Order: sequence, then structure tokens, then C-alpha cells
Amino acid sequence: MAYSSQIIIHSKKLRSVPKLLRQASAVRWFSEDVQSSIVKEDEIWKIKGCGYQSSQEGDLQNLVNFNNRPHFLQCKRGLSMMTMTSIGNPFSSSSPTNSKRGFASDSGLPPHQEIGMPSLSPTMTEGNIARWLKKEGEKISPGEVLCEVETDKATVEMECMEEGYLAKIICGDGEKEIKVGEVIAITVEDEEDIAKFKDYKPTSSNADAGAAAAKESSGPSPPKKEVEEPVRSPESKTVKQSPPAPAGDRIFASPLARKLAEENNVPLSSIKGTGPEGSIVKADIEDYMASRGKESTTAPKAKDAAGAPLDYSDLPHTQIRKITASRLLFSKQTIPHYYLTVDTCVDKLMDLRKQLNALQEASGGKRLSVNDLVIKAAALALRKVPQCNSSWTDNYIRQYHNVNINVAVQTDNGLFVPVIRDADKKGLSSISDEVKKLAQRARENSLKPEDYEGGTFTVSNLGGPFGIKQFCAIINPPQSGILAVGSAEKRVIPGSGAEEFKFASFMSVTLSCDHRVIDGAIGADWLKAFKGYIENPESMLL
Repeated sequence: MAYSSQIIIHSKKLRSVPKLLRQASAVRWFSEDVQSSIVKEDEIWKIKGCGYQSSQEGDLQNLVNFNNRPHFLQCKRGLSMMTMTSIGNPFSSSSPTNSKRGFASDSGLPPHQEIGMPSLSPTMTEGNIARWLKKEGEKISPGEVLCEVETDKATVEMECMEEGYLAKIICGDGEKEIKVGEVIAITVEDEEDIAKFKDYKPTSSNADAGAAAAKESSGPSPPKKEVEEPVRSPESKTVKQSPPAPAGDRIFASPLARKLAEENNVPLSSIKGTGPEGSIVKADIEDYMASRGKESTTAPKAKDAAGAPLDYSDLPHTQIRKITASRLLFSKQTIPHYYLTVDTCVDKLMDLRKQLNALQEASGGKRLSVNDLVIKAAALALRKVPQCNSSWTDNYIRQYHNVNINVAVQTDNGLFVPVIRDADKKGLSSISDEVKKLAQRARENSLKPEDYEGGTFTVSNLGGPFGIKQFCAIINPPQSGILAVGSAEKRVIPGSGAEEFKFASFMSVTLSCDHRVIDGAIGADWLKAFKGYIENPESMLL
């Protein structure tokens, strides 16, 4: 009975251990074949796989040692010692910036930090360096902007997370297609260590480790793969340098070589690098261009059907255009689209807009557009028919309680869809101001992630600015609906008398629906509600 009471007392102490460990921001490191856990009172300490269970007086002493030694636990049956190490890296997996701490090694490098390409949007897999705002050797402080990164959505500023010096820029201005997690810069704590990184180049293992860290931050991965990958990758990339890299693999080239190749439309995948570790340098590009010039003198030029040479230009893809293309392809291939079209009379809407714009001009405000009224009507219709404000998952349909409307904006860089949050709760003046500001940021390529993420429904208007009568838009996943708005046109309609006619303006709108979420009757119900707000716009002000 005495032993039993002592065991129960110590088991209660053990229950508080996980909480203490979390408060101390510590983690426990286990040996490869041993894993510990705290369980029921009659099974106080058990090591999985070893069948170790405390039931004797000597084992009880181990439990006492555990409570008295917060930093080490040592068992008497050949178990490995477990050490608790605090977490102090500001660039953790929760941070958008991927980096890891380096230490002095046989190469003589001092302690340093490798800054990886950050993941700045949910769909980002690679990015471009637009420009560096800090130069090599400059001091950096937390909160200062290091560089501008061109993501799949916009150009975003990457801030520094801790104090130090920018010792080496690995990927210079204009460097393209840098995968998330790849090393782009080196920072050090002491200024005298900068010169030691003048000729520093990240190895292939460093790049693979950065990519693996990016994968770990997005989700859990099998433990076996974490062990095998660092061992396998250095050999496979350092031994075989002669053949060209296969499509989809990372091609190592200097920034100057990449810029020269891009200006002259030279495919890097067809060039054998002669630089360090098989990387492509400027001389390789020049040699390839010289040999291609000799071949072009004898090769026949492409001709059209009439025999004349074809004249064309190859325009490189922007990041936003590439990701838009992949998402729209995914949408059309995986989402069962169907379309519902209705004509709405907009005479009363135009009269109300005219009255409101007169009030806006008198008060110094900006004029309202038809699209502002359409956004408001769509938001109110979503609140009235919430089934359309939903998205599909494999296990459930997620119905949103916020009505966030994405608005399609065309720019020189591609299509952007900034979001108007809680559009059903905002006034027309607030919606108009937000649309204008976000559209300007989109054209300047300066949208931030919070400006385009979190939308639940999309409105695309090609009628007002382009005069398109009617069209069918592609759903923006994971949303389940998008409204395509055409232009308003005057039509002759029957009057009250037998031979009486009158004119009225009608606007065609088409709702694209995900049939997994929105059934035909639900989509028709939403369009009915939308048409009611458009044809009786005073009801939107109630």
C-alpha cells in the first residue's frame, strides 16, 4: 500500500510535466528505437517497443530522478539519455521566411544564417527576386526590408527578422524561378565575418535541405524520408554533372548567366555548365550563342503557307500568369461547371446611381460605378441564399458566414482578384473606395496577401469597360460560384397597350456554378434574389 500511494503521487506529478515543458518552450529528443509517453496510474512509465514498465522499487527511484532533474532523464535499463533543448530560432516554421543557423565547420566558416526563399502566399511554390534593397556588407535590423519578392500574386517586401549583417547575396536582382526554401542570402552577426563569405556558394545539399524545410512547414512528412533525403541528395547531384538537367529540376546558373540567357531566349536546360559543381556561367551562354549562330546560317527559317518567313516574338511568362493558368486549368478539369443566365432591367439602378452620384459630388466624394452596385447586390444575394457562399471539400461543404467578394481586375501583368471583405455590411461609398484603391494596387503590382486572400465569391465585369454582351466565367477555386456581368443595352419591349412599345435597358448576367455545391434550383434562387436587388435597388439601402 505504501508503494502504491507513492506511485499515485508521482503519477500526478508526471501529468504536469507536459505543461511545464510547453511553458519552457522545450522539446524532448528521443533515441531512434525508444519513445516515451506518460500513461495511466497503473502504467506510469512505459517505453514503446521495449516493454519497460515501472513496478519495482528501483524503477520508482527513476521516477523520482525524473522529477528532480528537469534537463536530463536517465533510466537504469539501458535507455538513452534524453536532453531538452529550448527553441530560440526566430525563423521557425511559423515564420514566412525560411532560414537555418549555420555553424563553424571544417571549412572555417563562422556562425551564419542562411535565408531561404519565403512562402508568401498559399499557392506559391517558387518566386523571383525583383530587387535587393540592402547591399552586401550593410547592417540589417529587425523590420527592415531586405528585398522585394515577386510571388505568384504580387510583389511583396521581405523583412529582416533579426539584427546582423548581410554577408552574401546568393540570388541577385532579376533571379527567377527560385523554389521556396532555396538559399537566397547569408547573414552574420559580426561585421568582421563578412569577408569570409565572399566566395561562398550553397551546395546542392543546402538547397535540398531548404526545400525539405519548406515542405515540413506546410505539413507533416514521413519520418523515414527525413532521414534518407539528406544522405541521398549530395551524391546524386555532385557525381552526375555532365548530362543536362531534366525538365522540372533546378538548374544552377549565375545571375549574370540567367539574365543573358533570358535576353537571348537561350534554354538553360540544353547547356552543360562548366562552373563550380556544374553550374552555368556567362561563358557557357556565350559559347552556346556562338554555336547557335553558326547553325542558324544553314538551318532553314520557319515559313508560313505562302512561303514567307514567320515573324514572331516569344514573351516570357510572369509568375501571376503561370499560376493563373494552372489554377484555371485545375478548375475546368476538376469542377463540374454549369451556367445560368438572366436579363435584368437596370433602368431604376441607373436612376438611383445618378441621384447618389449627385450627392457624392456635392460632398466631395468619388462617383459610384455600376459595378459597385452589382457587388453590393451580389453580396446581399449571398446573404439571402448562403448555400452559394460555400466551397467543396472531400468530407464536407464549408459554408462561410462572411461575404467576401473578389473583384476581377485586368492588368499588364495578368489577372488579379482583390477582395472586398464583408461587402454585405458595407455601404456603396465604402465599396467604391476599396475597389478603386485595390485596382490601383493591382496595376502597380503591389497587392499584399491580405488584399486577395479569403474571398468566398467572385464578380467579373466585362460589360462596362469592354462592352461584352454576355460571357461564361471560370470558377475561382475553392469557391463555388462566379458572376459574369455583361453590358447594358436598350431594348424595345411591349407597353401596356396592344400596339404600344417602350424602351428599357437590360443587363445580362451569367452565374457559373459548381454543381457539387450549388444545385440548379439553388443557383436559380440566388439569381432571383440578385435580380430583385438590381431591379429594385432601393431595397439594397434598407
